Amino acid sequence: MSDLASIDSQVTPPLELEEAWTRHPEIVKIPHPALRQHAKPVTRMTSELRNLIARMIHAMREARGLGLAANQVGALHRILIYDTGDGLKVLINPRVIGAKGEQLEPPEGCLSIPGLQGVVKRAQELRVRAFDERLRPVTLRVKDLESRVIQHEIDHLDGVLFIDRAEPDTLVWLIGGDEEDDNEAPRD
Repeated sequence: MSDLASIDSQVTPPLELEEAWTRHPEIVKIPHPALRQHAKPVTRMTSELRNLIARMIHAMREARGLGLAANQVGALHRILIYDTGDGLKVLINPRVIGAKGEQLEPPEGCLSIPGLQGVVKRAQELRVRAFDERLRPVTLRVKDLESRVIQHEIDHLDGVLFIDRAEPDTLVWLIGGDEEDDNEAPRD
């Protein structure tokens, strides 16, 4: 962990992105320690966890992200949310039970490392078991962008960042133009 913390502390955004790093203070940024910790399984739904989910939804929407893991708001619970265009989904204690294929596009970004993107190899299709926000079991079969986002967020719950999986020579800072541009890489 100390090696990762050392690497994380070296991730310094260009001055041009300083405002992007402070725009959504509810989302923790690298090198915050919660980003490198394993989230704990949820065993029962509480009002605290319902409030956490509501806070996560608000933060993700405000930041115009595709997904958010509880670690990204400093909470170590195995909860992720996402919306890839088919409506908001909440997954609690998600677990990949099957994966196939490979995808390299689109490049990934992250709300906890604003402005940085890179190419990450992900499974094209996934089968995921989880619980919904009422702790009812669900099994999802997803592909393409939805598969990519879920993998990215599960990585967060395991203390893994996209920069750990990205091809190093593809990591680039997006400088110039509008940070909210729709042509930018998806931000999870």
